[in-house]
Amino acid sequence: MMNLTKNEIEVMDVFWEADKPLSRGDLLKLSVEKSWKSNSVHILLNSLLKKGTLREAGFVRSGKTYGRTFEAAVTCEEYYAGVIGTTTKTRPSAPALFAAMLNQLELTEEDLDGVEEVLRQKRAAMSEANK
Repeated sequence: MMNLTKNEIEVMDVFWEADKPLSRGDLLKLSVEKSWKSNSVHILLNSLLKKGTLREAGFVRSGKTYGRTFEAAVTCEEYYAGVIGTTTKTRPSAPALFAAMLNQLELTEEDLDGVEEVLRQKRAAMSEANK
């Protein structure tokens, strides 16, 4: 997974929040607090396509022409998990990494239940693979 620039992350945040395909125009409408210039959106979209974090989702009519729509090819969580795994030569300790993340995030009881369920599923999958 490739690291994204600040501007690319701002664009991806819009796609992750929308959770649906967006046209260039939709992206511009939803990008209220952006640090990039509107005329650079084409460059940002192409860069994200090349990096594999966006994919084409189809076409939408825009006036007399058609424009492409795009959607996130990875979730926010998948992207950041990939960044953690590729930004350092030293592999972080999984328990310490999870502890640090849990301490950084404001979690609810439901969040903790979800984490426990993910761990149960991973343990069951590992147990099944070792049979």
